[in-house]
This record gives sequence, C-alpha cells and structure tokens, in this order.
Amino acid sequence: MSTQSLSAQPLPTRPRGADAASPSRIGPAQTVRHSLALAGRGVTKFMKSPIQLVDVVLTPIISLLMFVYLFGDAMSGGDTDRYLRLVVPGVMVMAVFQASIGIGASLCTDASTGIFDRFRSMPIARSSPLIGAVLADVVRYVLCLATVAVLALVMGYRVQTGPVAALTALALLVGFALSFSWISVYLGMLIKNPASVQGLMTVLILPLTFASNVFVPRDGMAGWLRAWSDVNPVSLVADAVRGLLNGGPVADSLFASSAWMAGVIVVFLPLAVRAYRKNAG
Repeated sequence: MSTQSLSAQPLPTRPRGADAASPSRIGPAQTVRHSLALAGRGVTKFMKSPIQLVDVVLTPIISLLMFVYLFGDAMSGGDTDRYLRLVVPGVMVMAVFQASIGIGASLCTDASTGIFDRFRSMPIARSSPLIGAVLADVVRYVLCLATVAVLALVMGYRVQTGPVAALTALALLVGFALSFSWISVYLGMLIKNPASVQGLMTVLILPLTFASNVFVPRDGMAGWLRAWSDVNPVSLVADAVRGLLNGGPVADSLFASSAWMAGVIVVFLPLAVRAYRKNAG
C-alpha cells in the first residue's frame, strides 16, 4: 500500500453488523505493510525538506572535531590515534542518540495539524503511524553515522575488524536509536509543545552521554561515576561498538545493551501507542 493510495482513498464507512475497519481485526502482516507505507511518507518529507537533516550532519562534525582537537591531547596524553579509537565509536553513539530527539517534536507538530484524525479514519492499525514514523527516522540515523564515518576516516581513524563486524556495529547503533526514540515518541504524544519535547529529551540525553565512557575511559572516572558508567546504556553501546570496530571483547556489553534496548521498547512502545490513541481520540 503506497502513501499516495492512503491519502487519496475516501473516508471508509463501517458496514452495519461488521467492524471491518476495526484495528482489532488487523493482523501483524497488515500492520507491517501499513507501517512501511507510512514510513515512506516520512522519508518523502525528508526528501522534500532536507533542511530537517542539517542537525544530524552538523552535530557529529562539531562534536568530533571539538573533542579530538580541543580536548584530545589532554585526555590522551598526546596519543591522538589512541584517543580516536576511543572517541569515534563514542561520538557515533552520542550522535544517533541526539538524532532520536527529533521524532517526538515532529509527531507533536503533526498532532496539531489533524493528520492523526485522518489516520484514525483509515482501516489501518492504530500503531502504524507511530511505527512508520520511527522507521522513517532510520534515514536520519544512517546519514548521521555516515557523516561521522567519513570525517573519522579523514582524521585518520581506521576500522581494525572486518566488514561483518562493522555492519553489526551499524545495526547496533541504529537499533539503539530506534529503541530509545520511543521515549521521544511517547513525550511527543503526551506533550502539546514540540519545544518542550526537545527540552525534556535533552535533559535525559545529556546526563546519560556525559556521565558515560563516550569521551573518557572508565579508568579515569571517580568511583561512583565509574559504577554508573558500567550500567549506563550509552557506555554499554559504546563499549560494544568499540569492540566491533577496534577489536576486543564484545559479548557482555552487547548482551547488556540489547537488554536495555528491549526494556525501553517493552515499556515505552505501549505507552506511546496508548498516548497516541488518546491524542487522536
């Protein structure tokens, strides 16, 4: 089902004695198809308004240049190559995490236009507009990671493992952003002000990012901060990505970060769908 067909078809009417358009009658396969069609709508919006992608390009560039050339010598003792191996995977995690903020504000804006009322009138799964919006954001995450990768190569960073490990790292980073974006989606459905959604997500992201091992090794942290960093999802994903790109142990951090991602989805996806139903009701 294409985006055009969704927007072009007339409002459906429910036949008497049968609730054919009821979301409860829609199976998983149809939900996936509807979600992919609406994800195509989101990608089309990005293509028509590329200015929406500026932040996901500029933020990682500024962060990587700043931390390597302003703070790198102090943090690494002059060993820039060593610091690049530490900070590049960390900046990748930080960049996709920050990129996940935008979806909540975007959905909050959509809610004010009445588009959700249109979706509600269609015979599609209730969760499809949210899942489609989340899937469309993959474009933002891949562009963000491509920006970091190209800049890191120019600065001298080299992947020490093979293509399979590198692709696994990419999948992990995108999965991390997708899972935590459900927090932003929930706030976007709960709060009526897009700026407030961005502000609350920033309040969440900054402590998680800077109280992690993204920019400094855990050995240089105070005891209490090291204890938090060891269970911080940002640190766990950064450790897994470092292992996949630089070589080293991966299993423990990969398992722990996957558990965090699954937990966030289990908690916030149902909350987001419930808030969406109330918003569109």
